[in-house]
Amino acid sequence: MSNILKTAQQVLRTEAAALDYLSHQLDHTFEQVVTSLLGCRGKVVLCGMGKSGLVARKIAATLSSTGTPSFFLHPSEAIHGDWGCISAEDCLISVSHSGETDELLRLLPSIQALGIVHITIVGNPNSTLAQNAHWYLSTDVQEEGASLTIVPMASTLASMALGDALAAALLSSKNFSADDFAKLHQGGNIGHKLVTPVRAVMQREPLPTAHIDAPIQEIVVTMSSSNFGLVVLVDDHQKITGIITDGDLRRALNQHPNASFFDLIAQNIMTVSPKTIAPDTLIWEAELLLQQYQITALLVAQSQQLVGILDSYQIK
Repeated sequence: MSNILKTAQQVLRTEAAALDYLSHQLDHTFEQVVTSLLGCRGKVVLCGMGKSGLVARKIAATLSSTGTPSFFLHPSEAIHGDWGCISAEDCLISVSHSGETDELLRLLPSIQALGIVHITIVGNPNSTLAQNAHWYLSTDVQEEGASLTIVPMASTLASMALGDALAAALLSSKNFSADDFAKLHQGGNIGHKLVTPVRAVMQREPLPTAHIDAPIQEIVVTMSSSNFGLVVLVDDHQKITGIITDGDLRRALNQHPNASFFDLIAQNIMTVSPKTIAPDTLIWEAELLLQQYQITALLVAQSQQLVGILDSYQIK
């Protein structure tokens, strides 16, 4: 193995260990912070410089998208007039690995004068920021990841992960639903999946179907004529009875070599009770089912009759 790969793997292991360590350090203080943010009547303001500033921006974006109105305030701009966008109903989260970032320290008198709740995410519990905040969440790490230990890596990841943990705890406490999330994500791929029903993207025709008594030759021809790699089996009333996939065909061929394979009929090798969904199911729910059952297609059914097929490639 090359030194390049060894270095990369070491960084990933170090960062994974940092997150595991962080998860075991969470205590009642984390619950107090979440409770405080739940009680915030204004917005949650994130502040940070440099890489911590980038982390703060990400946390603000994640909070806003999950039902906690937030925005990022650059501390340098804040001390030159932008502090005026803060109200007494807001809460402030500062992010600083050292806890001694000069631009953030210069905001402390203004924070105290306004009387807003101040939470800080820091790597040093004994720092000035930690000692002057209402609560601090520590992201102290044993190692950063690179041979040049002053480069923030694991600590940056830990801060970002802690922000995700806060967002997750808040949305859970607020019972923030997928519908709520969809209202904030009208555009883009995420929004599309959250608001679009399966009926809008499923294939309606031609659909690969056959009767349960169909000979195996017909099954092979029908499957070959479609892109799904399956045939849906129906009874005399056109109700879904089973499914045959290309994997089922291969297994049957191995179990029934030579001419005996062509003596089979569909119901000899079909899988009964295939996975189905309703046409009004949202795409994101269908995608979860595909992942849960580790399958590539879902049958779309109404009153037990096939109305379409949703393949994983149709979910973009």
